[in-house]
Amino acid sequence: MIKFFRKIRQKLLTENKFSKYLLYAIGEIVLVVIGILIALSLNNWNGDQKRSQQELDLMAEMRENLSNDLVDARFNIGMNKKL
Repeated sequence: MIKFFRKIRQKLLTENKFSKYLLYAIGEIVLVVIGILIALSLNNWNGDQKRSQQELDLMAEMRENLSNDLVDARFNIGMNKKL
């Protein structure tokens, strides 16, 4: 693919068609920018997915800890009533 673009670029330069070469160069820059924007978008989406999963894991851990604390508190209340 790179050879294809290189041939087009060299052909336009050798024929002294500067305006067409300029359009080609701008088009190539636009394609690169679009590619970078797509990559950034995918990276942000992936990061959001990871943060969402971490949030769910943290909530599950908090629920388990609260459940264990509730069992412990009930046990302590029972022991205090016996005393």
